[in-house]
Amino acid sequence: VQLQASGGGFVQAGGSLQLSCFVNTDAFTINNMAYYREAPSRQRELVAEITSGGQAHYLDSVKGRFTISRDNAKNQIDLQMSNLKPEDTAVYLCNAYAQIGTHAVPLWGTGTQVTVSS
Repeated sequence: VQLQASGGGFVQAGGSLQLSCFVNTDAFTINNMAYYREAPSRQRELVAEITSGGQAHYLDSVKGRFTISRDNAKNQIDLQMSNLKPEDTAVYLCNAYAQIGTHAVPLWGTGTQVTVSS
């Protein structure tokens, strides 16, 4: 079971990017899915999270600029990032919890670099 991520790249401040991530199997129920980010000067942050029911939660600094959406049939999430700022520069990591038996097993995708120039 793997998370496959795509998107990211380089953009000027005020620009937009989209990240996508999906679980490569439908053998398990997928619970919450999320994006985290890591930057050299900061601890890992939970950027946005979405439940299987579609409830979304955001880091305060991205509210109003980022939108997370989910397609349960594809076990996929998309993170639409708008009005990007240099402080959004980070490696973004996709995360999901797979229900395997009685265990919620965390899955992590490979990081996607997002660079925002001023």
